[in-house]
Amino acid sequence: MIVVITQPFFFEGESERILELLARPDVDLVHIRKPHAGREQVVRLLDSLPREAYSHLVLHDHHDLAVVYGLHGIHLNGRNPRRLEGWHGSVSRSCHSLGEIMACRDEKLDYMSLSPIFDSISKSGYRAAFTRDELIEAHRQGIINERVLALGGVTFDRIDEVLEMGFGGAMILGDAWRQY
Repeated sequence: MIVVITQPFFFEGESERILELLARPDVDLVHIRKPHAGREQVVRLLDSLPREAYSHLVLHDHHDLAVVYGLHGIHLNGRNPRRLEGWHGSVSRSCHSLGEIMACRDEKLDYMSLSPIFDSISKSGYRAAFTRDELIEAHRQGIINERVLALGGVTFDRIDEVLEMGFGGAMILGDAWRQY
């Protein structure tokens, strides 16, 4: 599974870029991550997208809009750690350690992200938290599996590398938006 995460800020032509990314055969979902955005700003972005795209969108904030728009899923994080009451769609979660991955095992999550795997492209000074050997060993122990997606410094060119380490896919931020 390949997921692209939006930039934290809005920009002209963003909805068109989201559609371009979703048209790629290797991109499954786009996570809308706008941590400082108000509800109305997120509504404007969703309204600028065709209804056909909604089944490929996941919200990091304003989870109630996932119900209103019939989106694919919601993503749990430090700002929004609890699932939306009555939500029956996809649920994913951010994790930043192998311990967090293990603690989330029994939650009914479709997938989790683990970061940072490589030095970040989009966050200056955000360095890899794991060695390749640690990640391969975590996979051997069953900690990293098909439900864990690599995040942090992952580029489209490194997808095969993260799959070889045992991840179920990747979440891409910086590489997807380099020209924006």
